[in-house]
Amino acid sequence: MTVTENLGILPEWDLSDLYPAPDSPELENDLMAAETAAGAFNRTYAGKLAELDGDTFAAAIAEYERIGEVMYRAASYAQLLYAGDQTDPERGRFYQGIQERVTLISSHTLFFTLELNRLDDDVLAAKLSSPKAKRYAPWLRDVRMFRPHQLSDELEQLLHDQSVTHGAWSRLFDETMARLRFPMGDKVLTSAEALHLMSDRDPATRKAAAQSLGKVLGENAPLFSLITNTLAKSKEIDDKWRKYPRPQSFRNLSNQVEDEVVDALAAAVRGCYSQLSHRYYKLKAKWFGVERLDYWDRNAPLPTDADRTFNWDQARDSVLGAYGAFSPDMAVVGKRFFDNNWIDAPVRPGKSPGAFAHPTVTTVHPYLLVNFQGKTRDVMTLAHELGHGVHQVLAGVQGGLMADTPLTLAETASVFGEMLTFQSMLAAETDPVRRKALLAGKVEDMLNTVVRQIAFYQFESLVHDERRRGELPAERIAELWMSVQTDSLGPALRFDDEYKWFWTYIPHFVHSPFYVYAYAFGDCLVNSLYSVYRAGTVPDFPVKYLDMLRSGGVHRHKELLAPFGLDASDPEFWRKGLDVVLGFIDELEAM
Repeated sequence: MTVTENLGILPEWDLSDLYPAPDSPELENDLMAAETAAGAFNRTYAGKLAELDGDTFAAAIAEYERIGEVMYRAASYAQLLYAGDQTDPERGRFYQGIQERVTLISSHTLFFTLELNRLDDDVLAAKLSSPKAKRYAPWLRDVRMFRPHQLSDELEQLLHDQSVTHGAWSRLFDETMARLRFPMGDKVLTSAEALHLMSDRDPATRKAAAQSLGKVLGENAPLFSLITNTLAKSKEIDDKWRKYPRPQSFRNLSNQVEDEVVDALAAAVRGCYSQLSHRYYKLKAKWFGVERLDYWDRNAPLPTDADRTFNWDQARDSVLGAYGAFSPDMAVVGKRFFDNNWIDAPVRPGKSPGAFAHPTVTTVHPYLLVNFQGKTRDVMTLAHELGHGVHQVLAGVQGGLMADTPLTLAETASVFGEMLTFQSMLAAETDPVRRKALLAGKVEDMLNTVVRQIAFYQFESLVHDERRRGELPAERIAELWMSVQTDSLGPALRFDDEYKWFWTYIPHFVHSPFYVYAYAFGDCLVNSLYSVYRAGTVPDFPVKYLDMLRSGGVHRHKELLAPFGLDASDPEFWRKGLDVVLGFIDELEAM
């Protein structure tokens, strides 16, 4: 733990629930056992799936799941250890080494899903007459979605083995960002600290932080451009061989959401730019007494905001109190993260910036990483990541193969947790000035989640489309970035030249292309879901909500939302979600 003067005692995660240490015999024994089991699995089942009876088929899937749990436990430990300090070369070496060993072990089990997808539908249906095999039907459904895009076994093996070198580009990005330092007067900051200061109360501090970020990112833009071009080209090659119709198709398929649904979401948000971001930032400029806001003032606290600082205990109590008011059972699960050091909270040099929830494996528990600095947004980030953590714990009952939720629905629990916390804090606030600041902060968070993420999605689409015609210079990527930013954020914002490099620090573009729309999907979905909850039209809403989380990846979005009377394939669905944001802006204008 880290003791601070203003924030209290900040927890640091205890990874010993996974392994005692990188050189522990437990880790080495697990890897050796997994390698032995994977080899035996290959010898027992490769080329024989079609002839297995239903119960033996189910036993094969269960063994595949068990071997995967062992591998992913080791991989999760390496990833979390590395996230704690990405500038430590020994941690980087360990992380790479574990990735390579897991890739080697999993090469023995790669045949399994490839052979599954070659089974005729009637052969598979006969096996699913076994109750033991039928349990895995949702996982088999999801595996077989990729049948039209599966390559030969030899090509699949090649791509699998090359994934280690492909992942090295992501590692290069992470380590570069972790090592960058941003000078501000007599201070030298990490990216997390510099980005945090862009919401500081002092205008000069915000400006200095923004300009330092832009300058340093610009100096490193050639490297970030090379990473972006290389990964986009690699994706283009993969998409061509697998016959995906467009760059977004793989992500949509893996998210179990139709291209048309994502197109409808993006179109709905872009169609509301003028009513959402353009309108709000014009209002904010008025509050600041200017015609146009400088970009570093976009997330600035309001002039009347007292800029409250929360210590860790206050943040914890705010989040757990909001969770408990909705569902005591949800708060009980959430409390375990605080009681058992499953959260890493302090800002440290080298630590992964931003925040995430890592599910690890269902036989252990998730871990959360935040960079807590005491702002209201940090409380909301904690509520967000704890929502992921609660979801991952509850879905763990489905087992390793079916606990994972598509990214679109993975953001539902996190954004719902944020909404519960915000509404709880808003209801408790009686001072009109502070209430206005809370409401404005929530609107800005929603704009960052909806408008900004759809703009990111549009930017990625432009970059990947244009990359197919040749490598993009850093300046061209910056031009695409600026065109999307000015369109989405509107005329009330002024951008200085250094802002054109801000695309370089966003990790989703590197790690998970086209992931970003999942945030907007989740936010709009939660807005609609929360409206149903507040209306009281669905009996036992909290019980149904927790049941939805427990289902993990068993059901698709249509099945999950049906108990709440919602349908994401309805074009009007997205407008209902956006109307919640519009209502908050209406309330601010009335103030």
